[in-house]
Amino acid sequence: MVCGVQVRVEFTIEPFVDGAPGRHVRAALEALAAAGIEAEFGPFGSSFDVDHRSLGALSDAIAAAVEAGATRVSTQVEATG
Repeated sequence: MVCGVQVRVEFTIEPFVDGAPGRHVRAALEALAAAGIEAEFGPFGSSFDVDHRSLGALSDAIAAAVEAGATRVSTQVEATG
């Protein structure tokens, strides 16, 4: 069993709202914050680094984004160590 594998998660939530994150993006960031994860928010996407056992929070963030009007959530997960 692999323990303590770190992963980097990068995600983009659409539709893109020029000038400010839309409600669908804020909902995802709030879901992550509720799980104790602070995402780095950027103009073209967001990211965070966690232990792989915390990836359930990603599912919660995607669900929150879709419920708030997201039409697409693209994710990339990479093992970093």
